[in-house]
Amino acid sequence: MFSDIKHVFIVGDIQQCQAELNMRFCNHSLVPCSLFTSPEMNYCWVFSPNKSKLFELVSLIQNGANNTSAKNLPTCLLCVCLTGSVYCEEVLPLMMSVPTLPKETAYLYARFNMIEKISNGDFADIVTLKRIDLTGNQISEIEDGAFSKLTLLEDLNLSENRLVKLPMLPDKLTYFNANNNHLKTSGVKANAFKKMTKLRNLLLADNRLEAVPFIPDSVRIVHLQNNNITEVNVNTFCKSNDTYYLRPSLSEVRLDGNPVMLSKYHDSFTCMNVLPVGKYR
Repeated sequence: MFSDIKHVFIVGDIQQCQAELNMRFCNHSLVPCSLFTSPEMNYCWVFSPNKSKLFELVSLIQNGANNTSAKNLPTCLLCVCLTGSVYCEEVLPLMMSVPTLPKETAYLYARFNMIEKISNGDFADIVTLKRIDLTGNQISEIEDGAFSKLTLLEDLNLSENRLVKLPMLPDKLTYFNANNNHLKTSGVKANAFKKMTKLRNLLLADNRLEAVPFIPDSVRIVHLQNNNITEVNVNTFCKSNDTYYLRPSLSEVRLDGNPVMLSKYHDSFTCMNVLPVGKYR
């Protein structure tokens, strides 16, 4: 289908660009198709008013190179920009860094690209962000202050990357997902989640953690399956110095796929309404 085209064609000049796009798309589609060019910016692209979607971008390389980078291309040509939301999923040419975002961006979906690093300046000017989804990139490093100015951020998804440690995280997060990374306990600060009084979902499955991190009272769902956790204690979920302490909001704890034998720690779950999922014999 016309809307499913993801290829980028590299051509040498405006005329060739027009010929390529007309031949490949506009003359073979029942959808009204308009062709735009910008010699100053060295781009031409196809736009269908019926679907209000950018379908194809052609980067004009004067020397006729066979590849290009997303780095210097306008974000809203590579991605779909709606009011307050930017969708950059499986971008071609390859997106290897966080794109420059419109000032009013509240929701960023940059999944399944080749982003390798998050720097302090990537989100510094976009203080309106409420959700960032970077699932399925190649991120191995996030500078410690990368999210420090995002006081409105509630939802952060860093799953399916290559992280070995976590940066400082915003206190107002309600959802945090770092499943399928390379995190060890040494890469997660002891107080990483301590100030997150609104956190509801803490997802750290399929990592290399050796211990359960501090879990705020507000958390409802904890996923720690498929790590290297070998033990828990009475203070992991409950409080040894407070026999009246309860955690009624904690409704799901997954520890399956860890070496820990949960039946050895029966006194460690007395404050909870549900037992963790995991190995008991």
